[in-house]
Parts: sequence; structure tokens; C-alpha cells
Amino acid sequence: MLSLPTLLLAGFCLVFLILRDIHQRLQRRKNARQWGCQSPNIAPSGFFGIPPFLDLAKAIRQSRPVEFITEKYNIHGFTFKQSFLGRTGVSTIEPENLKAVLATQFNDFCLGLREREFGPLLGQGIFTLDGPGWSHARALLRPQFTRDQVADLDLMESHISRMIELMPKDGSTFDIQRLFFLMTTDSSTHFLFGESVHSMDEDTLLKRSTVNNSEGFADAFNTSLHYLNWRAMAGNFYWMVTSKEFRDANRRVKEVVDYYVHQAIEARRHPEKKEPGRYIFAEALAEDNDDPKILRDNMLNILLAGRDTTASLLSSVFFFLARNPAVWDKLRRIIVEEFGDDQHPNEKITQTKLKDLPYLRYVLNEALRLLPPVPLNARIATKDTSLPVGGGPDGKSPVFIAKGQLLLYSVYAMHRRKDLWGPDADSFRPERWEENAKRGWEYLPFNGGPRICLGQQYALTEASYTIVRLMQRFSKIENGEPDRDQPLIRANLTMSHGDGVKIRLY
Repeated sequence: MLSLPTLLLAGFCLVFLILRDIHQRLQRRKNARQWGCQSPNIAPSGFFGIPPFLDLAKAIRQSRPVEFITEKYNIHGFTFKQSFLGRTGVSTIEPENLKAVLATQFNDFCLGLREREFGPLLGQGIFTLDGPGWSHARALLRPQFTRDQVADLDLMESHISRMIELMPKDGSTFDIQRLFFLMTTDSSTHFLFGESVHSMDEDTLLKRSTVNNSEGFADAFNTSLHYLNWRAMAGNFYWMVTSKEFRDANRRVKEVVDYYVHQAIEARRHPEKKEPGRYIFAEALAEDNDDPKILRDNMLNILLAGRDTTASLLSSVFFFLARNPAVWDKLRRIIVEEFGDDQHPNEKITQTKLKDLPYLRYVLNEALRLLPPVPLNARIATKDTSLPVGGGPDGKSPVFIAKGQLLLYSVYAMHRRKDLWGPDADSFRPERWEENAKRGWEYLPFNGGPRICLGQQYALTEASYTIVRLMQRFSKIENGEPDRDQPLIRANLTMSHGDGVKIRLY
């Protein structure tokens, strides 16, 4: 039996909580009126927001979550509100709203639970942290991407040549996406850590890597990312998404990266043993901080960007080229005129010269528009705030966002808006960039604002160089899946093609 003082205290606490909630609601209504906010469209949520979650889970199992979310915008408008597992969120694909979230109102939003969702693999790094931790990680990484080493085509060449060796030369069908992810794994670890994991040697049973336990590294990394994607989708219930497979994959990845961490710390402690004249990203990081966990977390974070962004982009480029032979012929003609072919090279390839090929840039831009490497993203409001547009019957009024509210956005869906990109927005047409090369916040393949991708130029340089080398070696491309016109998208943090990219090269 509870005592009278205990009952009175409990009652007082309950009344206090109720009054605080009422005050908060009234204050938010007052702010919403002062800011001229109106409600956006409301999407049905059902009990506790469970039906939308189950619909999304079904779409993920069908390998179509990105398309499913795009359909939501087509039904409910460019900005709408919906409850999701008990949590109310606002979804938007308005450029003005994304400009506010990513730039002009940057401090009004944070990553929310991402550190805990992604922590088992990525720890505390540039993609998981907010505030001072994020600022420190970005300051640690930024100088490394302003150096000439980003344009080190000789380093890329060895891995691209190895990839070409593995490609069939008899016109048989193969999955080029698999090779792109292996190649970028090798080139990224070589560039970032000073030594490749030689994942391409695994397919030919050579397995000559000197890195401890590197066998299966690329597959373990993919497995971990698959689980991270589900943890992000689960929101507050992220902790339920785990398994022995997930833990084993994380351990394998960390074992390999810890090898590089040890190498970088040893190089700092014994500079006389370093290879003269050679720049190594991991060693540069170790000059600023030799804490093994901080180094490992930052190296894993940047490896995710360096590997996946480029592999995703290249896979999408060749998916579209295989279905648009006229674009292949036009681009190859330009490349051969500039650099020659594999047998008769006439010009040394440099980063500057790659940038001076407008049509190559148009092809890359168009692939990034239709299939952005990071198609979906989210933020959490750090305080009561608002979005510039999306409210009211005409969608022109501001939208109130409460502290703690989820903000979802889809770059993929925004990149396909016909009112922004024309009636052929779903079509692959590089020439549109010649007609209107100046784009603003409606084009965000590498994010925007303070969190814009540090490795953007590295990814574009590697993708450009790879395309040039493949077009020098092969004169013709064919679609290995003539019955498939649209990609089967798999979104594991970054975008890939769920059933690969099947092509034939001659």
C-alpha cells in the first residue's frame, strides 16, 4: 500500500507532465502562427504508424524501396507528413527545403540516432557524428582531399588494368558491377591506406595479399552495410536488427582495417622506415592523431565513401550505356580522338584533360541524376523550426517542424521531378546538361552545404579515368539483359543494382 505522501508526489509529477505538455503544444502553435506555417498533406498512417513500416519492409524485400518512396511523393505531394512506428515525420523533395536543411538552417538539424545505428561498423566518424565530433573528423580529413594525390591516375591504372584482365574478351555476358566494386575496394584501400586488399585476386584464386585476413573483405563489407541499412529503416528499434552474421562481418572488416591502423602508427613512430616521396592517407591521419580507434573509425568512414560512391556511379553509367549505344558511340569517338585507343594512345591522360571533356561530364551527371549513389537520407530537428515551403493547399507556405521530429528526403525522387527536369525526366539523355548545365539545389548527388562530400573530386576522377580506359580497350557494348529496361535498385546506404549490371563488351 502506497503512503499518502507517495501518492501526492506521484500525482504532482503527473500534473506537472500534463501541464508541461500543454504548455509546449500551445507554444508550438504560437510559433507556427508567427512563422506563417500551415500543415502539409497528411499521408495515412494507421495504428502507431505500423502499416507504412510494413509496406516499406515489403518494398525492401522486393528490392524497390527507393521506387516505393518515390511513389509516395507522386501520391501525397512534394512535402507530406506521416507517422512511422509511432514517430511523426515530414518527407520532402522541395529544393528550397533541402537548401534550408543542409545549408541555411544547418544547425537546426542533426543526424539523430545514426551514431548508434551505424556504430557497430563505422564507430565515431564523419558520417555518424554531429557537432564538435563531426567538425573534428571533417577537419582531420579535409586536407587529405586537397592534395595532388587525388589525381594520382598511375595508382588507379594498376587496378583498372587488373579489372580489364578479368573481363571476358569473347563477347560473353558478365556482371560488370561486381568488378567495379572489387576494383574500387582495391583502389580505395591502396589510395587511403597505402596497400590494397587485392580483392580482385580472390576471384581468380590468387589470394596473394599481404594484408592479414583480407580474404572476403569486400563481401564482409557489403554484408555489414546491408544490416546498417535495415537498422536505419527500423528507427528507434534499430537495436533489434543484429545477428551473428552481422557481428562476424563487422569483425572481419575491422581486423583488416586494424592492420592498416597498425602500419600507419608504426610509420609515425619510425619515420625512417617510410617510403620516401610517397603520400599515404592513413599515415597523414596518424600524424594528427594516433589513437587506434579514432584512426580505424575515420578510415572506415572514408572507405565507405571512396569505394561505394565510385562503384555505384560506374555501374549506373554502364547500365545506361548498354541501353543507349548512340551515347556510347558518341562518347567513345570523343575519347579516342582525344586520347587514342588501347593500341594507339596519342595523349597522356591527366585529371585536367578529363575535366575538359564536356560530354564525359554530361554522361556522369546524367547517371548521377537518375541513380544518385545516396538516394535516401534523413535528419532530426534539434529545436522547433520550420521549412520554407510545402504547407497549405498550394504548398507555398512554411511547414512547422517540432524539436525531435524526423525529416526525410529523397534525392532520387527530386532528380526525377518533371516540373524541374522536363517531361523526359525519367530518361537517360546526357544532352540535357548541354542545354542547361547550371543547376542548384534540385541536383544533389553529393549532398550539399557543410556536409557536402569531401571525396567528390576523387570519385569523379576515378570514374572518368575508368570510363576512358574501358572505351580505349573496347569498341562496342551490348545489353546482357535485353528484357530489363529499368534498374533493380538495392539501397544499402549507397545505391547498387540488385541483380548486377550484365553487359557484353567487344
